Parts: sequence; structure tokens; C-alpha cells
Amino acid sequence: MLKIGQTVPDFELPNQDGEMIKLSEYRGKNVVIFSFPKANSMGCTMQACAFRDAFPQIESANAVVFGISGDNQDDLAGWKAAKNLQYDLLSDPDHKVLDSWDAWGVDLKIIKLPIGATRSYWVIDANGVLIDQQIGVGPKDSLKKALKALETMPQSV
Repeated sequence: MLKIGQTVPDFELPNQDGEMIKLSEYRGKNVVIFSFPKANSMGCTMQACAFRDAFPQIESANAVVFGISGDNQDDLAGWKAAKNLQYDLLSDPDHKVLDSWDAWGVDLKIIKLPIGATRSYWVIDANGVLIDQQIGVGPKDSLKKALKALETMPQSV
């Protein structure tokens, strides 16, 4: 599990078009990543569209945004096009990244069911350090809390 103040381990995952996205290639920019259980479901669409609508605000904070889930690339590509999302959606079907970030499965307090990505967000600064995160967050709260974390970060453009 990631801890605030820790350098986030690098990863490489395919986006919706099969292009490999490597986290370390975004050093020098702030990075917001949100996870969602299932592309094109109601709550996930609400979450993704909230990040879409706030995209100019995110960019003005010297930041990029990525969505991540266990969905396949074709599902992500169709959803991205249908909802006019300006950012990449990352496919983690083996949930390697999501597992290591403790964001895979539904935590029922007694057991954790491995049925999908846990809706969460992470804010990483330009040096690759985790600034804020929440595992298990509402669709609208993920954007609000991520924006609040971006607003408190020093601006380095």
C-alpha cells in the first residue's frame, strides 16, 4: 500500500489504444490518477465525466489525469470516445498496480472480495511523491478531494 510522502513506484500499463504509459515519464508534472470499477457504469461515468469537466482546472495545476481499471482496452476506448474524455484510461486487467495500491476488490470489513477496482484517487507531485490518496471514495468526492490536494501544492510550471 502506498503511503503519503512516499515516492510512488513506477509502473507501465497500456492505455485505451494499446500505447504503453509509464508513470516516470510524467516527472515534472503533477499526476492525478483515479480508479473506477467498471467502464460505462453509472457511478463510473459520473466520476470520469467530473474529471473531464474539470480538465482545464487540472491542467492549470501543471497536472495530467489518468483513469485506471481492470477493464480491457476495447471497453476503455469505446467509453472514452462516447464520453469525450480528454485523458488516457489505463487497463490493468491483471490488477497488478491496483493490487499493489490496495485498490482492488470490495472490502466488507470481514473479507475482501476481488470483484473489481475500488473507486479511489491518488495525487502525485512533480517529483513522484504521493501527496494525497483515498481508497474507497464516492464518484464526485474523488474529483473534489483531488482538486483540493492540487490546490494546496506549490505551483511549479
